[in-house]
Amino acid sequence: MKVPTVSAKSLALAAAIMASTFSLHVQAKDWQNVTIALEGAYEPWNLTKPDGSLGGFEPELAANLCTRMKVKCKLIAQDWDGMMAGLKVGKFDVIMDALSVTDERKKEIAFSLPYANTPGVFVAAKGGKLANIAGSGMTVKLTGNAASDKATVATLRTALKGKTIGIQAGTVYSGFIYSQFKDIATIREYKTAAEHDLDLVAGRIDVAFDDATYFISAFSKPDNKSLTFTGPKIAGPIWGEGEALGLRQADKDLKIKFDAAIKAALADGTVKRLSEKWFKLNVAP
Repeated sequence: MKVPTVSAKSLALAAAIMASTFSLHVQAKDWQNVTIALEGAYEPWNLTKPDGSLGGFEPELAANLCTRMKVKCKLIAQDWDGMMAGLKVGKFDVIMDALSVTDERKKEIAFSLPYANTPGVFVAAKGGKLANIAGSGMTVKLTGNAASDKATVATLRTALKGKTIGIQAGTVYSGFIYSQFKDIATIREYKTAAEHDLDLVAGRIDVAFDDATYFISAFSKPDNKSLTFTGPKIAGPIWGEGEALGLRQADKDLKIKFDAAIKAALADGTVKRLSEKWFKLNVAP
């Protein structure tokens, strides 16, 4: 019996089709299980309870979103400075850690719809020389455009000239502090927000800058009773679109699921309810 001949070109084509099919099969995910990384140390966004479990605004919101998506979500604690790398190599599927959406970060990862939008603010020791910087009690909006933001920034630069500013490393806030104050002040970085609180209370730095919602919670701790907001709360486009989930750019199907769940949680008031519970204010974008 004669066996029909097959050209090399046909064999190559068949192999390519098989490889493509296999690749699609391997990469396809039904997303019944999703691993979400949080810092577990950025209260009240997320915190580690005495029993080792994670609590706070984001874990409770995550539970709500995952129920809507009908998926089982596992929350794990991860150091902030290793989150982007861990996401990329597949250590977990989602970052949920008050992660601000920025154009720079969009080059590396994808973002869900924002689920919060909060201002940043300086904090100082009560009764100190920096306890009432001009604009205290007000909220201002900065665009990120040097010309339009000049007046507000100039007032802050005058007040903080020669001072030491504490900031958590790698946050959207650290970029602002470096760009606006590095030539007139000393900037000290910390691995966690709680660490700059300790140094501020001890007088090793003059002010700290972080998310206003974080400080609202921090003030409730006995060790931080001596701290107070100073200067205006800074909101607006300078912080990007808000806080959102960070995902791998290839996981478009997972982004679609989370976007739909976040949209529903915003629409029915879930985000508002949870933010008022944990922050005492509505942070829904």
